[in-house]
Amino acid sequence: MLDAYFVERAAGFPAAQGEYRPTYPTAEQFTPPAGVFLVVEDDDGEVIGCGGVRRIQRRPETLEVRFEIKHLWLRPAARGRGAGRRILEELERRATAFGAEELVLDTNASLEAAGGLYRSSGYAAVEPYNDNPNATHWYAKRVRPQG
Repeated sequence: MLDAYFVERAAGFPAAQGEYRPTYPTAEQFTPPAGVFLVVEDDDGEVIGCGGVRRIQRRPETLEVRFEIKHLWLRPAARGRGAGRRILEELERRATAFGAEELVLDTNASLEAAGGLYRSSGYAAVEPYNDNPNATHWYAKRVRPQG
């Protein structure tokens, strides 16, 4: 799934921003309780997407526990039917179960549908929290840990 994701991102990456630089995560980053990586299937058992959430450094100003949404992606044929929102909601649920108080993510302006999904899901634009060379927009959402 990540190979397909990175190939698509590289092909559609804005030339003005240079070359897309894929960064493969390590398994430890997405192993509970540090995080989780989901592979999503449709009703017929075909893999249609993926997404992960991982714990990152606490928010410096408040020391809130932060988790980052990463690699949320759907195959083109699966888009526009609500699967992206369902993956995002499940990642948020998993993160709050791990104790998240804030969720963050980064994206690129060329991914207009993704930006719309994040904003409509309660994420607000924030200053960059990382130095991802592929990102142009950073978002955050405060959440309540479960339990």
